[in-house]
Amino acid sequence: MTTPSRPDFVAEQRAVQSAFLAATIPGHAGHEGSAYRLPPEQRLLNLNPVIREAAERYFADNAIAWHQHAAHGLSSQAACLNFLMPLATRPEILARLVQSAVGGELPEMLPVETGPDGAPWHVGFEWIGRADYLNEWPRSGQPRRGANVTSADAILRFRQAGRVETLLVEWKYTESYGTPPEQKREAERLRRYQKLIFSPFGPLRSDAGLKPADLFWDPFYQLMRQQILALRMQAAKEDGAERVRVLHVAPAGNWRLRRVTSPALRALGEDAFAVFGGLLADSESFVSRTTEALFAPLIADAPAGDAWAGYLRDRYAPAMPEEIVEAAEPER
Repeated sequence: MTTPSRPDFVAEQRAVQSAFLAATIPGHAGHEGSAYRLPPEQRLLNLNPVIREAAERYFADNAIAWHQHAAHGLSSQAACLNFLMPLATRPEILARLVQSAVGGELPEMLPVETGPDGAPWHVGFEWIGRADYLNEWPRSGQPRRGANVTSADAILRFRQAGRVETLLVEWKYTESYGTPPEQKREAERLRRYQKLIFSPFGPLRSDAGLKPADLFWDPFYQLMRQQILALRMQAAKEDGAERVRVLHVAPAGNWRLRRVTSPALRALGEDAFAVFGGLLADSESFVSRTTEALFAPLIADAPAGDAWAGYLRDRYAPAMPEEIVEAAEPER
């Protein structure tokens, strides 16, 4: 894959987040020598102040696991919450977001679950589905959202053109991949997923000449499981959805994330997400969009003084290409 002439994205974002945390958290000294990290017990300070209490209660009420590095300035879980949780009760903005992602007419957003204040929320987080679609749930006890089972970072439900649909959101920030899969886990992965991967029972084309192990390299392994979850939810018509798709969101500048890691897939292209989309029996069931393309117009159109837009502009706009930052800046 051709490398853009752009500074290292992770190093760039470490500097951005270090500066933001230092400017907004009194006495911030970093954690274990890293200015872009917070002590684990201060993970809520990694979130927009307007959602800190709600996030803590929501995760507790639904027994959702916080990621190990939730206090890290580059946490994708924290970024997903900062971008989407303030919109849980603002369906008019979510409708524009969905329309930008999938096209078509402006949708009607539908509640996903009840928020900690008792109001309907139009976004859910760490969604695992309502049944053990991927043979992952423990034999005894309940599965935990966000831990040890396939979880979508967020879920959106809407009605468009008379049809109820669901979007499972996979959120990325500075991640990149390339480490070969652990051979000791292959047998367990085959037991769980091999009958769920290829059509007609799975989402991937059966005529691509691939073996299940070819998909065990991240990001393909994550994408495969998300896509299986979407297809099984659709087959079950979970919560009335006639169509379930995966929406992948990542910054444009994180070009390392797009590397094709699986040797068996490198001949198919240089962009991992384009390659993955081409392997699906239904190519429209996977949607890949940049964070900037989806959110910069919404930030630019937000009312003056909007706490959601202002926080994103202050914290994450430096991650965006210069022309998008300029477009998102409010008029002075």
